[in-house]
Amino acid sequence: MTDAAPPTLAFSTQSEIDAFCDALWLEDGLSPNSLAAYRSDLQRYALWLQQQGRPPLAQAGAADLAAFLADVAARMKSSSQARYLSSLRRFYRRLLAQNRISADPTLQTAMPVKASRLPKVMSEAQVEALLAAPEIETPLGQRDRAMLETLYATGLRVSELVNLKLHEVSFDMGVARVFGKGSKERLVPLGEVALDWLKSYLNDGRSALLDNRLSDFLFVTARGTAMTRQMFWTLVKKYALVAGMDPARLSPHVLRHAFATHLLNHGADLRVVQLLLGHADISTTQIYTHVARERLKDLHAVHHPRG
Repeated sequence: MTDAAPPTLAFSTQSEIDAFCDALWLEDGLSPNSLAAYRSDLQRYALWLQQQGRPPLAQAGAADLAAFLADVAARMKSSSQARYLSSLRRFYRRLLAQNRISADPTLQTAMPVKASRLPKVMSEAQVEALLAAPEIETPLGQRDRAMLETLYATGLRVSELVNLKLHEVSFDMGVARVFGKGSKERLVPLGEVALDWLKSYLNDGRSALLDNRLSDFLFVTARGTAMTRQMFWTLVKKYALVAGMDPARLSPHVLRHAFATHLLNHGADLRVVQLLLGHADISTTQIYTHVARERLKDLHAVHHPRG
């Protein structure tokens, strides 16, 4: 007895999705991960339509979309529902712009209300303990200390960190040239401490790891290859244990949150943090407004005569 073959989309529908993703790549330069997410979301909805005997993806209407969202609501977080709706909205707006449909079926569908999630925050003392965890007497330890210092100094996404090339770091200007989501470029200050650790790693640890091999990447492994996101994630968990922290509560993204939170604690403007993090929209950065509000209350209490 053989397992049943997984359901497949009609050729015309799959071609429609492929054409849409190709257009996103050509016109907007979206990353492979973003394109894969769009493709997956559209395929899931299209397959549901097909299995329910409803119109194909390009012809589906508002009632079809409402039925789909109602069907998946019990099995899917509100954040996932919102992502599906965002993907479908972009797809149908493209069809509308091409005059292939007369109305956007997502227009009357409100975004699901997301539960408010504040980022996990590390104290400055915890960050210091984590940064001090690698054994800097070894090439690997020098690399790891330089990576952690760079991440905390810049707030880079982990993918941005591991993809940094040698020529993208300017020691004279003290900045890194970073290519973020959608291949958008930004310049991020590194700070004196991170620059010092990078210089130490480049002078000693990196050349020892490469052992006469060549690489364009700033951070390399003992095999001379580029560091990966998964490997760096594992390293952060390892150093969390050394620093006496719960590895389950720590990730590279938590260090990115610490970067933003500590900047705000020391007086940075939310717009500045938005630019440094590479957020396209200030609304994404506004998860940190609770930090800014607390700082304003503290400043008011200290400086106002009736504080």
